[in-house]
Amino acid sequence: MSLTVKSLRALRCLWRGWRCLSSQGGAMNVFDRSMKRRQKQWASSLLDSDKYDYIRDEVGSRLADRVYDVSRTFPLALDVGCGKSHIAEHLSKDIVERLFLTDISDSSLRNRKKCEMPTQCVLADEEFLPFKENTFDLVLSSLSLHWINDLPGALRQIHQVLKPDCVFIGAMVGSETLYELRCSLQLAELEREGGFAPHISPYTAVTDLGNLLGQAGFKMLTVDIDEVQVHYPGMLEVMSDLQEMYGNEDGSVPATFQILYMIGWKPHESQAKPAKRGSANVSFADLSKISKLQTDHQKTNEKP
Repeated sequence: MSLTVKSLRALRCLWRGWRCLSSQGGAMNVFDRSMKRRQKQWASSLLDSDKYDYIRDEVGSRLADRVYDVSRTFPLALDVGCGKSHIAEHLSKDIVERLFLTDISDSSLRNRKKCEMPTQCVLADEEFLPFKENTFDLVLSSLSLHWINDLPGALRQIHQVLKPDCVFIGAMVGSETLYELRCSLQLAELEREGGFAPHISPYTAVTDLGNLLGQAGFKMLTVDIDEVQVHYPGMLEVMSDLQEMYGNEDGSVPATFQILYMIGWKPHESQAKPAKRGSANVSFADLSKISKLQTDHQKTNEKP
């Protein structure tokens, strides 16, 4: 398959345009939630399912690190779409005293990992949280929100169940995930059929995530990006285009997972607020003069 920089750029433009259109217009029925529940039931019931949890375990660990960065103890926390509880095993009972676990798959909840703190399992859909307003001191979610249809609505519900001055810390798959696979499949279709159809679910772009959190009511936002790259020892024949484009010299094939981490706080009157626009009493011009004076003074002192 002949590949050109021009065709690759054209492909990326087409994909970005489709992704932007997909993110507009509110909730879309992209995912069959009943099918997703059956998939999670099947996956969690496999005897060797732990062999395939490395991405979830790694992201769960990195998300737990962000919990430790918040200098407080959380009496009651909620893990939304917990799967087999990939975050809780990395938390201590000194930080999270009690944890509610929710998932659409009862098999995932039954096969959850052990943790220090007492837990309570609730079978629930991420799109319909069965909790009262102002219930939790901390809400967590790892690698679950990209599978729901109404992400803005889910974020609003998470905001609602949080107590004021409490925090949501989440991680979800970003829009550049599996770009090797996307590009390979789509370029193959473009060159062989003259067009392409998306074979991988649409993901949220990092440029949209801050707006979504703000629209849901969160303040003091933090959004950062991480990448996890997995090198597979081989590839099925249907994936041969992926190996042609991105294969390593040792024959392994990389797959990149872009992870978006988000932190948002439910507002409270005690939280620090930004100063009013125009209230500053020092201009940037004054700051540059101070910097120049300091530089000149330093040069003077350095003279023999």
